[in-house]
Amino acid sequence: MEERVKITMNDGVADVRLVRTDKMNALDDAMFNGLLEAGERLKADKSVRAVVLSGEGRAFCAGLDMGNFGRMASSEKPAGGESAVTSRLAQRSHGISNRAQYAAMVWREIPVPVIAAVHGVAFGGGFQVALGPDIRYAAPGTRFSVMEIKWGLIPDMAGMYLMRGLARDDVVRELTYTGRIFEAEEALQMGFVTRICADPLADALATAREIADKSPSAIRAAKRIFNAAPDTDAAALLLAESVEQDKLIGGAHQKEAIMANLEKRKPVFAA
Repeated sequence: MEERVKITMNDGVADVRLVRTDKMNALDDAMFNGLLEAGERLKADKSVRAVVLSGEGRAFCAGLDMGNFGRMASSEKPAGGESAVTSRLAQRSHGISNRAQYAAMVWREIPVPVIAAVHGVAFGGGFQVALGPDIRYAAPGTRFSVMEIKWGLIPDMAGMYLMRGLARDDVVRELTYTGRIFEAEEALQMGFVTRICADPLADALATAREIADKSPSAIRAAKRIFNAAPDTDAAALLLAESVEQDKLIGGAHQKEAIMANLEKRKPVFAA
């Protein structure tokens, strides 16, 4: 994993970095494996309270490795007209996702907030990976693209699902149909970027540390509700709020939050 993705832990904050700098962190098989392994490791680590996902070098992620497109162009279609690639992609290997989709969706399944710090470019699959986290900070001038149409494809790394929760339907359609490149300032207006920062990694780590100082139980409860919200009706979502709150009230973390505020000190939350 570490040849593509490295994790550094510090006081409950996981600093996750794509490290294939010679290829602008492009997505090859090893990078997919690295992203999935990192996500699964963080899902299981109860000491993690916030995650920052970034790319080292010149870019966050330039998208699918160019070698994959050559293999697609040379592949033959089996009898019946369905390509071998399509039949493999239709198989669900990670819950509701296939392997490629899970490289983006795993960040939603991590039970604590994930912040993407994006710079350089986030094209195609790299853009979709950036959509998986809860929050996105981007450097000025960062370039984005739903670039799959350039290669005769559609976004299929959970992009269709993730984009619809962030931007208007007509905006998502225009970007998907054209594949045009847009910069961080426009991405902020569309809803794909949370904040533009001169140093997105530093700001993302600062936000993660702030989150890590809050009640872990409350943070995890909030993420569960946010994750359920897009596919939940009003009655079920209101009930979910009440159920989660009942679990929090009077719990050890909630009591510590109250006492820390009353005593004007930093809270200390047990794992």
